Amino acid sequence: MIKVAIVEDNNTLRKSLTNLVNQSDEMHCVAALGNLLNVVSEFRKVSPDIVLMDIGLPNISGIEGVRTVKENLKNIQVLMFTVFEDDEKIFEAIKAGASGYLLKKSSPQEIIDAIRSLYFGGAPMSANIARKVIESFQGHNSHIKDDFRLTTRENEILYSLIEGMSYKKLAEKYFISISTVRTHIRHIYEKLHVNSKSEAVARILKK
Repeated sequence: MIKVAIVEDNNTLRKSLTNLVNQSDEMHCVAALGNLLNVVSEFRKVSPDIVLMDIGLPNISGIEGVRTVKENLKNIQVLMFTVFEDDEKIFEAIKAGASGYLLKKSSPQEIIDAIRSLYFGGAPMSANIARKVIESFQGHNSHIKDDFRLTTRENEILYSLIEGMSYKKLAEKYFISISTVRTHIRHIYEKLHVNSKSEAVARILKK
């Protein structure tokens, strides 16, 4: 059972999200907060796996909330859930430690799928958000390759990984085995000093 916490100041939306999560057979809402004032103590009580967090929260913003959660509760994964689509908010959230970025206009099924994906190691993003991240990566592609001493193939795989390709699709695209894909990704993570796709994206954006 995936333990989900929700941080959303809109009461109606918070209740709807709570009901949506609880209606799923594989997840349960363990906390539903309207702000971040006592977030660390509240989360320590219930130990959520995934936090669905708004950016535009009162008193303390969701971006600051991500930093607070990741500094104190490193194993919790944060999925931003917001109306903001501008590059600055997206990149700040990811750099702060968010592992996914979902727009509030997403369908109920997309929300459930994103929570599930994040729990199982993915980095879910709404399609247009993923495009912005990819475009940012494209604009600095050669610098990233040189700065992190990636091989041409590692750079190609990193780009495709950020684009959302699965290991199977990567293997098919580059005519290599899944085992070889894993080896390349391990080397990429070692060179970037990260342990996951979301950390790799954050590392690149910081660079």
